[in-house]
Amino acid sequence: MEKVKLIATPQSFPCARIEWALRIKGVEYEYIQEDLLNKSPLLLESNPVYKKVPVLLHDGKSIAESLVILEYIDETWKDNPLLPLDPYERAQARFWAKFIDEKCVVGVWGACVAQGEEKKKAVDAALELLAFLEKLIQGKKFFGEKIGYLDIVAGWLSYWLNVLEELGEIELLNAERFPSLHEWSNNFIQTSPIKDCIPPREMVVEYFSFGINYVRSLASKE
Repeated sequence: MEKVKLIATPQSFPCARIEWALRIKGVEYEYIQEDLLNKSPLLLESNPVYKKVPVLLHDGKSIAESLVILEYIDETWKDNPLLPLDPYERAQARFWAKFIDEKCVVGVWGACVAQGEEKKKAVDAALELLAFLEKLIQGKKFFGEKIGYLDIVAGWLSYWLNVLEELGEIELLNAERFPSLHEWSNNFIQTSPIKDCIPPREMVVEYFSFGINYVRSLASKE
C-alpha cells in the first residue's frame, strides 16, 4: 500500500491547494503539521533547496512546490483529472497558473504591504492583474467544466484574499468591479471538499499580520 504524507501548515494557501487536490482525487494521506518558526528536520531534509511547505511525500520520495505537486498528483492518480485532457487547454491552464502565482499573488501582496504614496499605485496594479482573471472566468461557474487545476491555484482568492484586504486596508475583489470573479469565489469556497480544508480565520490573520509587519519594518529601515 502506497504511503502519502503532506508536510504543511493550515494557514498557507499553497498547502491548501494540495489538500484540495488529494481530496478531489480520493487519495488518503497523513497530514504532518509544520511549525514555520521552528522548521523540522523532516522538512529541511525533504525540501533542502527552498525549505518551505508544502512538501508531498509519496513512498518516501519528496515533491516540493505547490504547482509541481499538483501536476504530480494529477499524473499519479488518474481519477478525477485536474488538468484538461486537450494539450492546448492544458498549456493554457499552466500559463494562467503561472500568471496567478508570479503576477497576482505578488501584486496583491505588494498592494497590502505598500504604504504612503506607493499604496494607490500598487492597488491599481493589482486591480489590472485581477481584471485578466475576471475576463477569463466570465460566463463560467468554474475555470473548467468542474473544479480543476486552475480553480485550485486561484483558490486563495476565495478566502485568503479577504484577510489580506482587511489587514492591508484595501478592497480588490469587489462584486461590482469583478462580478464574475466574485461569483466564482463564492461558488468555489462553498463546494466540498474545498470548504472542508479552510483554516480558522484568526489563524490566517495572525499568519499574514506577521508577514506584513515584517516587510514594513524592513522598508522603514531603508
